[in-house]
Amino acid sequence: MDVLDAIQTRHMVSQVKPDAVPHELIEKLLLAGAQAPNHYKVRPWRFVVLTGKARERLGGVMADVFHKKFPDVKPEALDKERAKPLRSPVLIAVGVDKPGETKAIEIENICAAAAACENILLAAHGLGLGAYWRTGDAAREPAVKGFLGFGEDQHLIGFLYIGYPAMQPDSAARPGFEDRTVWME
Repeated sequence: MDVLDAIQTRHMVSQVKPDAVPHELIEKLLLAGAQAPNHYKVRPWRFVVLTGKARERLGGVMADVFHKKFPDVKPEALDKERAKPLRSPVLIAVGVDKPGETKAIEIENICAAAAACENILLAAHGLGLGAYWRTGDAAREPAVKGFLGFGEDQHLIGFLYIGYPAMQPDSAARPGFEDRTVWME
């Protein structure tokens, strides 16, 4: 698939089949993510791949956090929170390293990790997979970050849900650049 075609035809696919994604395909996605541009070659992204029961354990942590915040919540709401990581057979949590002793600054690291996410989404599209990027309140919760091996001060910029498409994405016209561009000569 031509790169411009991939960029222009990639859409969020929010409904995926429960079918397992082969390990080799997941590795291709991670390799694509690792090719993202980054200042000073610090590679600030951290990928945590959750499949199988790991998604259930994450759901348990998310439900516990939700229950602590809202102790009077109905059991159905807890079940909904617990089920979020089960939306797809593969979930990639993407975290960002804090700048170390390099010249890199925090926003550069965040942007590099976001570029890694986009590379993964484009690679998924090119491999015939469906994917979508979510964050939500759980991405800012210390207990969720801790479960994933991230420090409280690290940013968790996204959960990438990946699987085989169970629906056709909306093929509505994509936005142009004209209303967001100023030309200067």
